[in-house]
Amino acid sequence: MTATEVLRRFNRTYTQRIGALDESFLGLGLPLGAARLVFEIGTAGATVRDLRARLGLDSGHLARQLRRLEEDGLVVVAADADDRRRRTVRLTTKGRALRRRLDDRSEDLAERLVAPLTARQQERLTEALATADLLVRAATVEIRTVDPVTPGARAAMDAYFAELDRRFPHGFDPGPASTEDMSAAQGGAFVLATSEGAPVACGGVRHLGDGVAEIKRMWVHDDWRGAGLGSRLLRHLEAVARDLGHGLVRLDTNRTLSEAVAMYERAGYRHIERYNDNPYAQAFFEKELS
Repeated sequence: MTATEVLRRFNRTYTQRIGALDESFLGLGLPLGAARLVFEIGTAGATVRDLRARLGLDSGHLARQLRRLEEDGLVVVAADADDRRRRTVRLTTKGRALRRRLDDRSEDLAERLVAPLTARQQERLTEALATADLLVRAATVEIRTVDPVTPGARAAMDAYFAELDRRFPHGFDPGPASTEDMSAAQGGAFVLATSEGAPVACGGVRHLGDGVAEIKRMWVHDDWRGAGLGSRLLRHLEAVARDLGHGLVRLDTNRTLSEAVAMYERAGYRHIERYNDNPYAQAFFEKELS
């Protein structure tokens, strides 16, 4: 069976087993979509924008769902006190009680589904589902070129610098950490990868001159390691560099980042002599773009 056939078969089996086809999900009086929305709002509440990004819903559909939940007395939608342009959603007392029942019944259903399996079978299922979850989410990550000064880009860069500071033996000082050379105005590009609206990876391309570009600031969130996202991001950055008219890309890294060095070597990069004055760089690579 092909990957798509296996996935479709699993979807049919699983949606039936968890009651996704029922008009009243888990007997709580709401269809699965509305129940999921109650779960995502959570006890801390959420903004409408975050819910839309997290669940991949269009504005009209989300508005209709929230209106139904409001009419049922489960949520309150109001303007954010800190930013009147933004709307927040919070569960009412009735909504919080429903969410607790949703948690309890979901847990009970999951326990009943795996109960017939042996301990070893449950372990295999756990490993398989964890891998499937990671890879399906990786396949649906959105990668796009953004302005490097946007909040999502800055959050990704902050996480990148924090990781380097944590992993380098003597820490890491980003200094001014300008991103201007990765802006479209300077002939570069900054790429952000997001999942459910949250940044999970990033990277930039900057112009070095004479058809040569440099790939910089490549970062992948720890939770996404092993999903192939780093290699996918690298290929995307190479395509961006090619579209910008470059025939050769270079990059540098610290040897502490051994998984990055291995990825570059697998991707066809060859070791070269130092080409910049980056004090943290210990390995230098380049690759011709076909």
